[in-house]
Amino acid sequence: MNVSNSLAGWRARRPAFDGRSIGFVPTMGALHRGHSSLVERCRIENEIVAVSIFVNPSQFNDANDLARYPRTLDQDLELLESLGADEVIIPSVPEVYPNGYRFRVEPPPSDLVLEGAHRPGFLQGVMTVVLKLLNLVQADRAYFGEKDYQQLKVITDMTQDFFLTTEIIPCPTVREESGLAMSSRNMLLSPEARCNASRFFRILSAAANRAEARAALEAHGFIVEYVEERWGRRLAAVHLEGVRLIDNVPIPK
Repeated sequence: MNVSNSLAGWRARRPAFDGRSIGFVPTMGALHRGHSSLVERCRIENEIVAVSIFVNPSQFNDANDLARYPRTLDQDLELLESLGADEVIIPSVPEVYPNGYRFRVEPPPSDLVLEGAHRPGFLQGVMTVVLKLLNLVQADRAYFGEKDYQQLKVITDMTQDFFLTTEIIPCPTVREESGLAMSSRNMLLSPEARCNASRFFRILSAAANRAEARAALEAHGFIVEYVEERWGRRLAAVHLEGVRLIDNVPIPK
């Protein structure tokens, strides 16, 4: 496995892969089984597996949230090597934003709901960094989890609107045995809160409507940002012990 600690190093390697299929998994590190599932599928479907690790500051509207985001680089690299990744790209913030946050991709007003409404600048930051990374990697396919459903949707739409040749591959949410969606933020929860967090998925799946889901979540101590139904999904964001969690399920019938 080769690790490129600079974009210059990656650019020097990229021409050698011409003519071979490249799959790409962009991450912010603190890798877990959900990320592993993306890499494993990427390994099956491509000749070259590239993974990026970059904690993107432009998608955080809270400086404290950015500061406490888990960083586990050594463990991440060990995991990626065990999964058979070929290339890992670890750029610095000045490399990704050499002129600061000067140019950016704006989502349409119709997307400024859910995450777009509750996290100002989040979708803008995600779309901007993903566009940069897709241009750098020039992959045939890029893999994104359905847990971040709105993110997946806007990235898919963006690649189509900008005529990018990378195909966006949606991958099912990976869950802990309790039902809690795998997330790097889960490690910030105490054992008691993590047990309580397992109710998040069960309530979203079982409630008759979104109002009932909100009431049940609040009754169990969750601070609810939103519970909405769009795109055939029931989507929600909550806080528990100051940790923000998101999830989504098909709208129950």
